[in-house]
Amino acid sequence: MINVEQVDFCYKRNQKALNQVSLTIAPGEFIALVGRNGSGKTTLSRVMMALLQPTAGRVLVDGESLKGKKPSDVAGTVGYVFQNPDLQILAETVAEEVAYGPAAKGVAPEEVKRRVHRALELTGLAELADAYPRTLSYGQKRRLAVAAALALKPRVLILDEITGGQDAIEKEAVLSVLKRLNEEQGVTIILITHDMSTVLRYAGRAIVMAQGSVAFDGAPQALFAGSHPLAEWGLSCPAVAAVAGALLPGEAAPADAAALCQVLIEKMRRNGSCN
Repeated sequence: MINVEQVDFCYKRNQKALNQVSLTIAPGEFIALVGRNGSGKTTLSRVMMALLQPTAGRVLVDGESLKGKKPSDVAGTVGYVFQNPDLQILAETVAEEVAYGPAAKGVAPEEVKRRVHRALELTGLAELADAYPRTLSYGQKRRLAVAAALALKPRVLILDEITGGQDAIEKEAVLSVLKRLNEEQGVTIILITHDMSTVLRYAGRAIVMAQGSVAFDGAPQALFAGSHPLAEWGLSCPAVAAVAGALLPGEAAPADAAALCQVLIEKMRRNGSCN
């Protein structure tokens, strides 16, 4: 459980990047944190894992304040994957990269091996255990960063633009890993993204940041229902939601094109226009 209570953050005096932000994140959620550049979403994520300390207000993880704590103090609970995976690569092999965090925490060698094996299996990198990390594809590096975070066994995983700069296959591979972690392992996912199709398809909750404040907090289907100022917030409506809005006014947008087609087929059958 993460509680953000009336949090302000200023990079410069009297210039607030966060303004009275309050929200609660429950265990097992899959959250998309969205908004235009400079809206405060990355600042909020960094406050939630002690990379930054609030100017005012407080952040609690499992009821304990993060005041005065460092990221390493909370890494076993809240993991963070940065936008640029190359910034996190330290070791000579993929396995050593994943082992680095728990080894630095003093985890016993045999347990480190178990964690590395599990993390590489979950992220589909087991066959690359001995590879040099910098030779991996961009998408594989993204999954390596996720694996390195998972080796510390966090219950919350914050990911900054994890799908950026990838082709469709690599993007799907990363998102499938996150979905599996969320559904099978119960890991809370907080995904910072500009990809609204990903928000609609994967997230159960969308939080929109605008000018340092929470502008929307609810289901993605409600966000794209047509009554919110998406352009003002720097967001676009996914194509499937736009089509659904035209063909199925007043109904929640399906997650993807396949789901939309199925809804339309069922509707036609009910109306007697499809055999």
